[in-house]
Amino acid sequence: MFQAPDILTMAYRQPVLQDDLHIILEKDRQIPGSVQYTIRRYSKHPQRDLEDIGMLVYHVRKEEPAHNYLELRFCVAGNATADVLSFRFQSVHLSQFIRTRKPESTASEELLNFRHQSSFSKTLSLCGRTRLVLEALLNHSYTGSMENIFINAQSQMLLLYSLECMVGEREVEGFQCKFLANEADREKIIRAREILLNQIGEPLTIKALSRKVAINECYLKKGFKEMFGTTIFDFYQGQRMEHARYLLYEKGLSVTEVSVLLGYSSISHFSTAFKKHTGLKPCELLFH
Repeated sequence: MFQAPDILTMAYRQPVLQDDLHIILEKDRQIPGSVQYTIRRYSKHPQRDLEDIGMLVYHVRKEEPAHNYLELRFCVAGNATADVLSFRFQSVHLSQFIRTRKPESTASEELLNFRHQSSFSKTLSLCGRTRLVLEALLNHSYTGSMENIFINAQSQMLLLYSLECMVGEREVEGFQCKFLANEADREKIIRAREILLNQIGEPLTIKALSRKVAINECYLKKGFKEMFGTTIFDFYQGQRMEHARYLLYEKGLSVTEVSVLLGYSSISHFSTAFKKHTGLKPCELLFH
């Protein structure tokens, strides 16, 4: 069975001794079919240097495709602490991002489709955008439901940036949409994403969203797709369904309660959307 290298050992560049690190903070979530994550903060001796490092782990089992997954691991060191983050994306979760199955699919689609024949791991450099996301994950003030929404969204950004870093599909600093060269316009697109995350239960039209951030609707749609690798609708719908999974599985809310919280006019509309995203009916989630 494939065993990826330990990220802490790689960051230390030597075996980690028992007294080197002590866990002082730990968060984890293991919801079936959703991104599974673990965030650990260790105390370390100030004189022991660690290298900031990332890793993508590709795990494929042709005989058991349900067990395929991509995992992102990161180690970020401070003076007296070291943070280790892990995000595991199962194949059922990644299927929502696949838009084509043509023979000429891109390198990232090859990975998301698990077409490579063997498992592997690859070290990733931490670009500026990845560092910003990791910093946000480690220093946010969200709790409860808002924390779940926030981590879901940030983990998808880490997946996007890591795939770009690995397959080199485009220059990170360049933009096809010329207006994105303007920092003020990029900030408006980022603000639009934040508004969507803060209003998971209050659906917005693109027209209303564009007015809130003071940018042309066309620019908003094109800029969002380029900066975040998905359409506004797909991003928003995906975040709503992932939050629904959390409310049903971890909070124990009923289908009716979740449907109302997410702003659906009927339970059937919610159930249809949930099954389209997850492959399961809401009531079936508890049996997985």
